[in-house]
Amino acid sequence: MKRSTLVTILALALSAVAAVGPEAQTPQRVVFALNWFAVGDHAAYWVALEKGYYKARGLEVELQNSKGSGDSIAKVDTNRADIGLADAAVVIPRISQGAKVKIVGAVFDNTPLNMWMWKSSGITKPKDLEGKMLAAPPGDAQRQLFPAFAKINGIDAGKVKWLNIEPAAKFVTLSEKRADVVADYLTGLPFYEKALGKENVASMPWYKHGFDTYSMSIIASEKTLAERAKVLRDFVAASYLGWRDVMDNPKAALEIFKKRVPEIDLALIEPNLMLGLELMKTERYARNGIGWVERAKMCNTVELINTYMPDMPRKVGCDEVFTNEFLTKIEPPRR
Repeated sequence: MKRSTLVTILALALSAVAAVGPEAQTPQRVVFALNWFAVGDHAAYWVALEKGYYKARGLEVELQNSKGSGDSIAKVDTNRADIGLADAAVVIPRISQGAKVKIVGAVFDNTPLNMWMWKSSGITKPKDLEGKMLAAPPGDAQRQLFPAFAKINGIDAGKVKWLNIEPAAKFVTLSEKRADVVADYLTGLPFYEKALGKENVASMPWYKHGFDTYSMSIIASEKTLAERAKVLRDFVAASYLGWRDVMDNPKAALEIFKKRVPEIDLALIEPNLMLGLELMKTERYARNGIGWVERAKMCNTVELINTYMPDMPRKVGCDEVFTNEFLTKIEPPRR
C-alpha cells in the first residue's frame, strides 16, 4: 500500500472518530428522579431500560425514588438529578420561587389529583374537609396545591390540619384512621381498596371540583437543557418508547417491571398501571404523539396556579413552564 493512501485512510478514520464525538464514545450518565417509590406510573422507564432504549442512545440511566414532586423538583433544581418526574401544578409555583426547571413532556394528559377517605366519614364535598385531619408527605403534589384547591372551592384552609407522613405510610394511615383524609392520585385505588376494603373507599377527584390541570410531567434543569440537549432529547424519546410499549402490551410490561423491581405486588400494581393508562388515551396524544403538551391547556394550568396559589412571589409566564422542543413524535399504539 502506498504511503499516501495509508495516510489518507488514517486521516479519514481520525475524522470519523472526531465526528462521532465523546457522547457516542462514552455512555452518558443520567440520573432520573422519580416522584415516588415504585408504582405503576414508573413501569415505562424500567421497560426502556430492559429493552435497551436508553443504551441504544448511549445513555446510562439511574432511576431514583423521591418523596413527592417537591422532592424531585428540588433534586433537579440543585443538579442532584438531571431529569425528573413532577406534577406540573407543583412545578409552576416552584418556578415562581426561583427553581430553574422546565417541563419537557407530559405523562398523564388528564389529572389524577385526588383525596381518599372512608365512605363512612361523611365527606362528600370539598367544604367537608374543614375541621378534618389530612395526611401527606410535605412534598406531595396534592398537599403543595391544596391552598389553590381550597380557594377555588371556598374552603377555609386554616381550618384544615395536616399530618406529615412518609410516602409508603399513606394506605396504613387511612386504614388505621390516623387521619380523616389522605391525599393521593386516583391511580392509587387498588392500594386503598386493599387497605380499607372495596366497599369502604370513597374519593374526591379534583377535576370534578374545578381543578383540571396538567399533571405528571418530565422535567429538566436549565443546566441540562443548555448543556446536554442531545442527551435530554434521547432520554425523552427512549422514555416515550417505553410508554408506547406499556400501552401496547401492559402484561409484558408488568413482567419486566417485576423482574427489575421484585418487591412490587403485581396484584396492586396492575390495576394501578391500568388506571394511569386511561389518563393517556387522549385525542391529543393520538394526534401529536405521547407527551405532547398543548399550549392552551398548559396556559390554563398556569393561570389557575397564578390566580389561586397563595405566596407566589411573582406570576409565572406560560412559556417559562414548558417546551416541546425536546420531543420526538412517538405515536401511541393504534387499536
